[in-house]
Amino acid sequence: MSIAENVTRVRAQVDAAARRAGRRPDEIALMAVSKTHPVERVREAYAAGLRLFGENRVQEFAGKADALRDLAEAEWHLIGHLQSNKAVKAVELFSAIDSVDSWKLAQKLNSAAAQAKKKLAVLIEINIGGEEAKSGALPGSPELELLLNRAAHLESLEIRGLMAIPPLSNDAERARPYFKKLRELREMIAARNLPAIQMHVLSMGMSHDFEVAVEEGSTCVRVGTAIFGEREYPGSGN
Repeated sequence: MSIAENVTRVRAQVDAAARRAGRRPDEIALMAVSKTHPVERVREAYAAGLRLFGENRVQEFAGKADALRDLAEAEWHLIGHLQSNKAVKAVELFSAIDSVDSWKLAQKLNSAAAQAKKKLAVLIEINIGGEEAKSGALPGSPELELLLNRAAHLESLEIRGLMAIPPLSNDAERARPYFKKLRELREMIAARNLPAIQMHVLSMGMSHDFEVAVEEGSTCVRVGTAIFGEREYPGSGN
């Protein structure tokens, strides 16, 4: 199937999942995860109507950015782990960082955004499954509390919500408790009415489990394989 056909199919699945949950389909954004895919494939996705794109690595997207600059309506988000020493470059390349997991990184991004004279949208990444090999702040951890309680000092950042990746499983239903846990965490944080904290965005769900994520309240699903097809996985890091 073509990318355009894949996009049509995925949108239909998102819409159906939203209706099952009594939600409006237009409440859910579809992000095309374009990491490792060449410029030509990204252009196909843009031509198919997609405008929200997620990249995992600063260096990889730096190699694509110039060739995609003419896609004026495209919005580029960094969704992979970001090393704090690459904050300046990330702020230059991306309109949003969806993987802020520490006060140190938030400070670096805030400083870089202030220097660039821009407001940077960010999500707090949560290690919802408590996995040692994954980045993300643990629910209820001192690191998360520090980030939430000092958010008002980050004048160049807009904290818009949460992002998480549940423990990997071939069974989408196994992700449901983690999606529910993230939704409940977002609701608890929102109820605290902390200064400079918005909790409008709940980014969860990927190609194999996005329908379950939508049923559990996701406002943004990050879909790569179901749109672009299988990909090769390069080495990790930014």
